[in-house]
Amino acid sequence: MARAATTSDVFNAIAEPRRREIVDLLSVGAERDVTELVLKLGLPQPAVSKHLGVLRKVGLVAVHKAGQRRLYRLNPRELKPVHDWIQNFEQFWTDQLASIKEVAEQKAKQLAARDRAASSQQLNSKERNHGR
Repeated sequence: MARAATTSDVFNAIAEPRRREIVDLLSVGAERDVTELVLKLGLPQPAVSKHLGVLRKVGLVAVHKAGQRRLYRLNPRELKPVHDWIQNFEQFWTDQLASIKEVAEQKAKQLAARDRAASSQQLNSKERNHGR
């Protein structure tokens, strides 16, 4: 089965780790130009521009000119399909965390009971030794 084009939707666009890094950098709300992103990412300018192009085509990034510079900003509304899809798994993770909590609490109770029993044995042993 052929892989979907990176510009077909938001999911494909953010499948690439470097593009997710760009989204992260733009998520702080500040507009950034390519030079700033190049410095932050440590990638060549053509690579950053290519990634920005993909993000722009799916609507995740908007660009406008300010003098000689092109400033990029995130359009977070376009991440809503990703957010909605992830929410399908919220109950799964809630259940997993509840299960982990339950197991941890049971283990803590067992350890506390074992420690009480050990302390009680030590105390009884000392009392027997002093009673001789």
